Amino acid sequence: MLLHKRTLILMLIDALLVNLSAFLSFYIRFEGNIPHEYFLTYYHTAWAATSLSLAVFYVFGLYHRLWQYASTGELVSILFAVTVSTSATITAVFFLAPWRIPHSAAALLWFTTVFLIGGSRFIWRILQENIFTPHVPGSQQQVLIVGAGDAGVMAARELKNRNFREGRPIGFIDDAPTKQKVQLMGIPVLGTRKDIPRVVKNHNVDEIIIAMPSASGDSVREVVQISEKTGVELKIMPGVYDMLSGKLDTSPIRQVQVEDLLGREPVTVDLEEVAEYLTGEVILVTGGGGSIGSEICRQVAKFNPAKLVILGHGENSIFDIEQELRADFPGLEIATEILDIKDREKVQIVFQKYRPGVVYHAAAHKHVPLMERNPEEALKNNILGSRNLVEAADIAKVKTFVLISTDKAVNPTSIMGTTKRVAEMIIQNMDKHSQTRFVAVRFGNVLGSRGSVIPTFKRQIAKGGPVTVTHPEMIRYFMTIPEAAQLVIQAGAMAQGGEIFILDMGKPVKILDLARDLIRLSGFEPDVDIPIKFTGMRPGEKLYEELLTAEEGTSATKHKRIFVAKPNMIDVEKIEDLVHLIKERGSYLSREEVVGALQTVVPTFRRSAPKPVPQAFEGEGAR
Repeated sequence: MLLHKRTLILMLIDALLVNLSAFLSFYIRFEGNIPHEYFLTYYHTAWAATSLSLAVFYVFGLYHRLWQYASTGELVSILFAVTVSTSATITAVFFLAPWRIPHSAAALLWFTTVFLIGGSRFIWRILQENIFTPHVPGSQQQVLIVGAGDAGVMAARELKNRNFREGRPIGFIDDAPTKQKVQLMGIPVLGTRKDIPRVVKNHNVDEIIIAMPSASGDSVREVVQISEKTGVELKIMPGVYDMLSGKLDTSPIRQVQVEDLLGREPVTVDLEEVAEYLTGEVILVTGGGGSIGSEICRQVAKFNPAKLVILGHGENSIFDIEQELRADFPGLEIATEILDIKDREKVQIVFQKYRPGVVYHAAAHKHVPLMERNPEEALKNNILGSRNLVEAADIAKVKTFVLISTDKAVNPTSIMGTTKRVAEMIIQNMDKHSQTRFVAVRFGNVLGSRGSVIPTFKRQIAKGGPVTVTHPEMIRYFMTIPEAAQLVIQAGAMAQGGEIFILDMGKPVKILDLARDLIRLSGFEPDVDIPIKFTGMRPGEKLYEELLTAEEGTSATKHKRIFVAKPNMIDVEKIEDLVHLIKERGSYLSREEVVGALQTVVPTFRRSAPKPVPQAFEGEGAR
């Protein structure tokens, strides 16, 4: 009833305005003295314009918009609606009135109608924002916005919409020469990023908001470093991955995070292609309680699978993701299974019970130093466990099986990396003899995952340091958890069988730079407030990771962030011998036997000796 009443009021106002427009069009045309013979034409014009305009406005949805948020989109709708209604009016008058509407009067009718109808909507917005909105005393905090583009305007508008309770924008910073000494929303552009210290000092700025969503990680890092020297609070507009992973709260402005400094290109997913192979299917995720596995569950749940089976060894993590998904997707059928993938019989039972159409295999031992100390467990879990899943998938006639692999599988120097390389070989070999499409997806480190450097650094910073870095030249590729999961799912949609998909990891990041950035973002100065200590490389580690072997090379796919490695020759007999050895003596193998057995299958496996920390960095880390 409220909406109906509102519509009737708007239509009454529009009727008055259209009548006024018809009168003005004739009054102006005849300079205030309408000839007697045109009075009947004016009468028919007013009647036709009013009735036809109200009908057209209703069809164009002008009475179903919230005009306090009117923008150029609403103005375009008004232009189209008035053009249609004016054309219809001119046509009607041609048949009804004894005299046609003068051409200039017809043009004036269109112009005055646009002016009055459009003006009434935008006047309502102005009144709503400046008079009808309750006035709340705003904050006296002065805010500087870096970026005078769409995001910067959005940040300024957000502060205004909150009645400046969280600060008042006093100016913009932008490097574009064309934007210098101009104003946006009445707010001046005060200079470039190099002028930030001067502007902060001269205008008593209390907070800086970075609004540069399309900027590179290097640009954001430079702005952060310049801004941090001013000592004011630093915030940023949200990144794309916040939006994709649902991390946004009620405010689109938040604290700067390390992910913002990476400048990751947004992931695009072919929703139609992904939905085609997920919607209505039973999806099984191993390692469903882990960082990657749980995110795959979240992403898959959006595509309406027939059932989501979450499989894992740790009951607490499986319980957590189950409760989260039941709350977020109440209509989704979820099943959970607690099992060890090394248990071949239980794996077979689960696959026969659910008959999944798609399997994402994320369960693995991934911690390099731990697997160096427990090599037999890496063999049993990463190789034998994967073999059990692959066999079960083949028997159950799974459509697509996706193995989550790692860049550490390339020219491996660790037990963990080598076992993952063997797992890749197992799925490639099985693909040759199975109806199931078996593929692997290979990528690097994931920011924020369990055991990764970010949570470790944060804990060390919270304790006052030191932040420990193994080597000053250590370099790694990084992805965020949501983008890794999305690309894995996209790769599964592209699977033909037997591929090893390589995800584009962007630019490699030096771990030392990552540590320093995180210390600064926590409000401290590296090597002054929080010391950095170099501990030396651990067994199995490399200074840098690779995504391809020398023999593989890559070919492009239709997705610009996903590539395919060319297949290598696989010695099936040696793989079978290794699997047999693990089954027979897995728990009793010595370290030397493990290394020797892996080298028979992966000849490129060479255990690297830890590199010493250069003397030039030892003093710096000890400060």
